[in-house]
Amino acid sequence: MRSLENTIIRLLKQKPFYGHLLLQLRRVPLQGRDRSVAITVRDGIPILSVNDASFNNFTPPEQEALLEHLLKHLLHLHPLRRRERNPHDWDVACDLAINPSIDGLPGEALYPQNFRMETGLSAEEYYDLIVPPFDMGNLEGSGAGRAEQASSGIDGAGPGQQLHEAETIDDHEAWQDSDGTPLTLAEEMLRSMVQDALRGSDGETPADIRSVLDSLLHPAPIPWRQILRQFIATAGRTGHSSTWMREHRRFSHQTPGVRKRRKLNLLVGIDVSDSTNIVALREAFAAELVNLARGRDCSITVLYANSRIQQIETFNSSSFVAQRYDGGGFTDLRPVFEYAQTMHPLPAAIIYLTDGIGPVPEQMTFPTLWVLTQEGEKPAPWGVELRLTV
Repeated sequence: MRSLENTIIRLLKQKPFYGHLLLQLRRVPLQGRDRSVAITVRDGIPILSVNDASFNNFTPPEQEALLEHLLKHLLHLHPLRRRERNPHDWDVACDLAINPSIDGLPGEALYPQNFRMETGLSAEEYYDLIVPPFDMGNLEGSGAGRAEQASSGIDGAGPGQQLHEAETIDDHEAWQDSDGTPLTLAEEMLRSMVQDALRGSDGETPADIRSVLDSLLHPAPIPWRQILRQFIATAGRTGHSSTWMREHRRFSHQTPGVRKRRKLNLLVGIDVSDSTNIVALREAFAAELVNLARGRDCSITVLYANSRIQQIETFNSSSFVAQRYDGGGFTDLRPVFEYAQTMHPLPAAIIYLTDGIGPVPEQMTFPTLWVLTQEGEKPAPWGVELRLTV
């Protein structure tokens, strides 16, 4: 995706915060859609999708504006806030909320003034304007109404534009992939990404998103047990595969059915350095992990490691105890991920209890939860960070 790479390089020079944020997204080709770009969160992982051929048809300023558009959707967590709303109207409301702050968007971009609306409202406020409360009206009379009235509530004032016909400039169909990720888990993931982007850009941020970043970086504290619970629940939903041996509930045999992988396989890495060798910390972590895994068919493989794997133990969902194991030496976090590649079946997720000090793989191949000590440091731009306190 050469045109995408060139656009990211330009943003690294012109708007470094956005450039460093883009570098942390997993990139996949966008195929079979009528849009050039899309962004979503799938199983806790932010995904950037680009159709390189159609993306290359835009001018360089339009390409930069499209990527900024996607990042603002992500920073506002728009894909995860759509769940109980009308999808089309929420999609339009989100574009109306962020487009006025972006220069250089393609000509088909939606703006509030096209629909006689005020600029500067939130997505929720635009959504409430697009979908007004149900009006009983006058209960007397024949009940005849305006057959031509826009179904989404407000007729557009622009040339030929109606809100119920409005289309977003990016592909929002991908947003349905976000339904499997809890909002608080996505916030934790995004918080880690923002912190890394701030470090890469020396704290330089666009003025129009500073309030968003501030609310993201200084949230009300979330109990670590809640994050761990949501991460494991999300990992459990990744164990699905397609099969033609089972009829699809909605589409009969036109679409393969879904076979659920009943067993949840987790790989737990435990850093045996002195910083994690705290009895209360390990016991609290082990107890909560067992509580969450109990009640389902679960296999937990535990690797005690420093610069290499020192000991391997396998438990079922009711017998895991994080033991004391003195390894000494320096820490290398890569062996745990290398071991994960050899497992059969592959683990649904990796949970790593560590202080975060040590080399890591360049790319993430498994959903990863970094369970860090109070003074620990997140060792990679990928993965979700959890700060363990006891």
